[in-house]
Amino acid sequence: MNFTVRIIGDPILRKTTKDIEKFDDSLKELIQDMFDEMYKSDGVGLAAPQVGISRSFFVMDDGIEKRAVINPKILNFSEEEIIYEEGCLSIPEIFAEISRPRKISVEYQNPEGKKIKEDLDEYTARIFQHEFDHLKGRLFTDKLSVVSKARIKKDLLKLNKEGQKIFKEHGELEI
Repeated sequence: MNFTVRIIGDPILRKTTKDIEKFDDSLKELIQDMFDEMYKSDGVGLAAPQVGISRSFFVMDDGIEKRAVINPKILNFSEEEIIYEEGCLSIPEIFAEISRPRKISVEYQNPEGKKIKEDLDEYTARIFQHEFDHLKGRLFTDKLSVVSKARIKKDLLKLNKEGQKIFKEHGELEI
């Protein structure tokens, strides 16, 4: 499947997703297509809403392990946070320092529907949290201070128009 990565301003990026209930070959194909798109776009994670699908799954690759994460939950997180620069395929060419918990405990299903529990930390935890936010209709720019948002306001307004245009052209995809 060919995807168009959705840009901030597309309303799909602000919706809370619905869980995946059917674990079949078409889901596995879709996941592989998302990995292909993520790598083509030089990303480390890609959530279903970013390609127009309002469902609860994402793909990620921290450079050590690639994961297809379906119906995820964050069970626990550390009080200790770390600040790191983030970017997003849905907010091209904008980067900002974002504070997130250093460690998280998570539960999700793999493409076969098997439940997996993991403790993640550092970079892997950051990617997971960033992609998880997409499933809840949140973007990393939501975490910025008023002052930081003001600095990029012009760029965000331009991207919002582009995102709305993409939504008008492609709408929401159903699976």
